[in-house]
Amino acid sequence: MRLSLALLFTTLALPAIAQDAPKLGPNATPITSDTTFLRTNPAPDYWAFSAFVKPQFTASACSIASVTAALNGLNGLPPLAEEQIMSQQSLLALTGNVEWLALSSEDGAGVKFDQLASFTQQALTATGSKKVVDTFHPKDAAGADEMRKLLTENEASADDALLVYFNQGVVTGDWDGPHISLIGAYDAQSDRVLILEVDQDWYIPYWTPASVLLDAMLKPTSADHGPLLGETGGFVYIH
Repeated sequence: MRLSLALLFTTLALPAIAQDAPKLGPNATPITSDTTFLRTNPAPDYWAFSAFVKPQFTASACSIASVTAALNGLNGLPPLAEEQIMSQQSLLALTGNVEWLALSSEDGAGVKFDQLASFTQQALTATGSKKVVDTFHPKDAAGADEMRKLLTENEASADDALLVYFNQGVVTGDWDGPHISLIGAYDAQSDRVLILEVDQDWYIPYWTPASVLLDAMLKPTSADHGPLLGETGGFVYIH
């Protein structure tokens, strides 16, 4: 849900990023620097979903980008040559949800956590899927055990998917704001989570400690983000 540069510079008085600031802070490791888990483990979610993760089509479209990637990954490659792979725009059209379209438009406000869950269920219904949506919306650090339980269950197969709503800057050390992406893997031994980033103008997939991801889900959205003020995150679980 990163704001467009035009809106960023005309409406927000945010501190400038230092010219020598690293692309990723200490809590995020790019996938290109650490491929061991993916080479030595089945990693079913990564192989099912990563090929379908495309850049969000506007600066506010992280929700529809993540949902589209999840549904495409669950459905797999269409079997017939004349069938297109579902795009973010085509999924929005299929749902007929004008509110989701407006929130995902350039300079749109972005979605709240409860809206993400509702819109995801609408997308499943619109595409004829029988899968359902559950949510994990932690209130404090006591949610750590449940978070790791869900990550472990999700890692077992590619028959389900986890969308994560989180404060991106807590993980990347950069932009401070709410964001949505898809979980690509969970390495329980090192307790790290792979984020399949849809914010591809700025990032590629990265690993982050599960504890940091929980902190990112718990951090409330600041007043800089208008109607999203106070929003906290969690998982939207498709199964």
